[in-house]
Amino acid sequence: MKRTLGVCYYPEQWSEDMWASDAARMADLGLTWVRIGEFAWKRMEPVEGQYDWAWLDRAIDVLGQAGLKVVLGTPTATPPAWVVAKHPDMLAVDAQGNTRGYGSRRHYCFSHRGYLEECRRIVRAMAKRYGRNPHVAAWQTDNEYGCHDTVLSYSDAARSGFQDWLRRQFPAAQSACGNDGDIDALNAAWGNVFWSMDYDSFEQIGLPNLTVTECNPAHVHAFRRFSSDQVVAFNAAQVEILRAHTDAPIAHNYMGRVTEFDHFKVGADLDIASWDSYPLGFLEDRVGAPAASQAAYARQGDPDFQAFHHDLYRAVGKDGRWWIMEQQPGPVNWAPYNPSPLPGMVRLWTWEAFAHGAEAVCYFRWRQAPFAQEQMHAGLLRPDSVEAEAFGEAGEVMAELADAAEVSHVQAPVALMFDYDADWAWAVQPHGAGLSYFGLVFDWYRACRKLGLSVDILPPTARDFAGYALVLVPGMMHMPDDLKHALNNAEAEVILGPRSGARDADFNIPVPLPPAWPGSDVTVSRVQSLRPDTPIALDGGGAVTGYVEQIEGGGDVILRSVDGAPIAVRCGARVSYMAGWGDDTAHVHLIETVAADLPCQRMPEGLRRRDTGCEEFWFNYSSQDIEFEGETIPSAGVVRRAR
Repeated sequence: MKRTLGVCYYPEQWSEDMWASDAARMADLGLTWVRIGEFAWKRMEPVEGQYDWAWLDRAIDVLGQAGLKVVLGTPTATPPAWVVAKHPDMLAVDAQGNTRGYGSRRHYCFSHRGYLEECRRIVRAMAKRYGRNPHVAAWQTDNEYGCHDTVLSYSDAARSGFQDWLRRQFPAAQSACGNDGDIDALNAAWGNVFWSMDYDSFEQIGLPNLTVTECNPAHVHAFRRFSSDQVVAFNAAQVEILRAHTDAPIAHNYMGRVTEFDHFKVGADLDIASWDSYPLGFLEDRVGAPAASQAAYARQGDPDFQAFHHDLYRAVGKDGRWWIMEQQPGPVNWAPYNPSPLPGMVRLWTWEAFAHGAEAVCYFRWRQAPFAQEQMHAGLLRPDSVEAEAFGEAGEVMAELADAAEVSHVQAPVALMFDYDADWAWAVQPHGAGLSYFGLVFDWYRACRKLGLSVDILPPTARDFAGYALVLVPGMMHMPDDLKHALNNAEAEVILGPRSGARDADFNIPVPLPPAWPGSDVTVSRVQSLRPDTPIALDGGGAVTGYVEQIEGGGDVILRSVDGAPIAVRCGARVSYMAGWGDDTAHVHLIETVAADLPCQRMPEGLRRRDTGCEEFWFNYSSQDIEFEGETIPSAGVVRRAR
């Protein structure tokens, strides 16, 4: 599929006499896509039941007549004030019991049935009007599910919904009314005998906040599963309506390191996964890198964070289809610090997305707004419509695309499994300050990238590992037996742990003790978390940081501490268990040792490689030119080679 560029535009925010000239400039730049509509509910429906489509009709026509394709967003992320007045209890409630107010965006609770009906109504009206419009070539549902910590809500609507959800999870064998549920089964599964927490009915079960001390982890984990399912159902309701009126593909724009809902399950109802990439904005508060690394990459972004999400959302998208719906073009307004990208970085970020299989990269936004919350957020144009720095870099990419190959994905040599349910389990019980499943998986991903390896991310439902030389499954707290057997029988080398299989489906420590690997006597006998200043040095270099397990049994030892304790051992013919959270040196050493046949090639600091079906890409994230394999790769530069 041909690589294309696009932009996010808000015609309702600009005088109508600017639309035609804006559209012409977009077309002259070579853009294909223009996303509109996702924040315009009030303009579409000024008062309940009275629609004003005329302005949107004209905007879509102006863009279409210029040869541009429209991505039309449903506006449900920004319900207008009259909707809130009609449903005052639709607002989400935070964990401290505070109602989140009107005045910005994402001000709704996914569990509120009245708001869901309002969403169905506006989406149905939009779909009927624009579903067959020739200029509307794609749709986007809502905007950035989970942004601003909006998945978990502790409202009355959420409590009622949670109780109903639990009844379905623990159905009664015989029930006169069909939906009573089996409260005794829930009590047993959760271990509610502890601290005298047994419930007599589902109506007694509250939400896991405002308790005196920590809540039962099984309760908290169940609430997170419920909350994710609410997002899945909310999205599915919109998709069902759109499917009835359009054949155009449907996308949602996910975020970076937002893991409170299962993107794979949301994506199952969509055609395209997209995400909003803000490399500099995410550097400070989402990457988790040390301060020195953040300083070194302050104007480039982390060398692996964007790539990780590119690979993740390629896995989420149907048949691997994915886009960047919002690409940072300059300083943003919302991060702790908001520097300008190094010259060339917007081009690099764009090409990196294409190298990982993106069909489209859309810049956010066309023109910087001189008003409201995002007036400090750069666009391709300044507020006075003069070209900003990124405009030229977008044009440079457009010129380069003229002779570029089409998107061509090839299976990577390494597979990395990512499980949202495991992320929730770690969040419920991290066992140490700052420890997270995302952080662990990302560390393993970064180690692969430092070895010049391309990676495919797989969902937890994957059972076919044919064609991979190495499969990584770190930290998957609950591992179904069929997954264990599939990995045990894979022809690839497999590296597990830590905390692999550490809990059953109801958050209990299983017996036999984890990892309970088929045909192996490896047993985790004790676990401990480590202070940041007490790493465990490994024989041969590197260290275990944050978390370590004491293991018994097992086969050959692959990594030991300097004191001789086993850290990584064989627990199968091609399966290894890593019983600790290693640093980069430890992870790189383990991968090189276990998967000796992989084409590992240690990268200079800041240099990354990505292979496609017909091209080889090199990306220099450093602030200095890099000499590698006889070629100079300039700072913030991209080198493409045919394969």
